[in-house]
Amino acid sequence: MRALAEFIMRGRMQATLAVVGSAALPLLFWLSAAAGSLVLLRRGMNDAFPIVIWALLPAVFWWFLGDPSILLIMLGTLLLAQVLRASDSWTWVLLASVVLGVLFALVLWATSAELIAALADAVRQVLQQFAAESKVPAEQMASLQESLNATVTGLLASSLQVTCVLCLVLARYWQAALYNPGGFGQEFRAVRLPSTVALPLLAGVLVTPQLGVPAAVLAPICMVPLFFAGLALGHGLIEMKRLSSFWKIGLYVAVLLLGNLICLLAVVDSLFDFRGRLARKNGAGPANGEG
Repeated sequence: MRALAEFIMRGRMQATLAVVGSAALPLLFWLSAAAGSLVLLRRGMNDAFPIVIWALLPAVFWWFLGDPSILLIMLGTLLLAQVLRASDSWTWVLLASVVLGVLFALVLWATSAELIAALADAVRQVLQQFAAESKVPAEQMASLQESLNATVTGLLASSLQVTCVLCLVLARYWQAALYNPGGFGQEFRAVRLPSTVALPLLAGVLVTPQLGVPAAVLAPICMVPLFFAGLALGHGLIEMKRLSSFWKIGLYVAVLLLGNLICLLAVVDSLFDFRGRLARKNGAGPANGEG
């Protein structure tokens, strides 16, 4: 992957080939978003714009064929990259991703209503079978089914939101590998949401499903920043305790099986700062890495 990053940064022609070529292939759209974001992070919007504008053409073509996700992810990742370049803060990036998630939900509602309805119907059938077997109260099941369209929309929007953040993570990793080896690891492990951010996000996850059908779309979107903050917490503690790579495997298994718990730990860390306490206990200095 480093060789690809070196090729992208070799010149405008090489960057354009990488960005446009991967955008034309649906399975490599994430590579296009990451490559364009790498150019933006390193050289700024003035240099990145002439390159990514060509990549938008195949993305618009895929939207014309019925798939808006490629264009949404490319634009969303570039927006997050600009936020990171301007603020040098992953907290602002994760907050901006919430705004992106809401915008994605609105676009999906407007352009993919049939897909959302089909997915909701499929889930509804499964829920009806589950309700018949487990004897779930009819009122509770009716309320759940009523919010299915909004929930499915929120899950689809949050999946695009997660993809944008992951594409930016790859771009930042490339930037660090080329110009600041080891810097991305330090930067990511230091990510911690302040309580003034984490608590409202937790409220968004827990409260919005109770506010009616339209608000249910916000719950999975608000969960994304907590998820990444929890992942950063796990990596930070493993590094500070100098644990083996086996613990990292365990962390990702826990992410897959206990994602809600990881989000909750991120909220608790925003209040108690586990890494800061451990660093003071061990006499270590702050980790203020830069990608």
